[in-house]
Amino acid sequence: MRPAKSSTTSWRLAAAAAVMIVSGGLVAAQSGPDGENGRYSMTPIPEGVLRLDTRTGTVSTCAKNDAGWACYAVPDERTALDAEIGRLQAEVERLKGQLAAGPTVSGKIDEALPKSDPLKKAEPKVAEGERKIEIPLPSDQDVDRVMSFLEKAWRRLIDMANRVQKDVSGKI
Repeated sequence: MRPAKSSTTSWRLAAAAAVMIVSGGLVAAQSGPDGENGRYSMTPIPEGVLRLDTRTGTVSTCAKNDAGWACYAVPDERTALDAEIGRLQAEVERLKGQLAAGPTVSGKIDEALPKSDPLKKAEPKVAEGERKIEIPLPSDQDVDRVMSFLEKAWRRLIDMANRVQKDVSGKI
């Protein structure tokens, strides 16, 4: 019985040693070297190579040009979003401060509002007694604008008729 127990014990010790050796190798592989080897992870893309810095997490695109290889950092959208959120939060706080420090607004104002709207067009007036509607006549400027439009339209119509007549006479 004793020899069987010692072979089982030795087998367990060998398995434990193997596990320690393998796990030690995994730990060493995960920690990464102290030098530059293994720091970057490269992935091919149509424009060149996508480079991931495994220490900082920055991503760059690298492409070959006349002078050699050049890498440019890819903008981090999260950083830009965080900066914009921070700016907006600061602005909200500033506006809240202004609102709290500013004068209170009541529903009443010192000046009376005008009774009529100066931009509102005149409505047709009803003559007293006879109940007739008076329609305001257009100004000279309005009449000139209408006449100018009609003259241009007439000229275009005549030009179009002349072009059609030339086209028809040329084809016959």
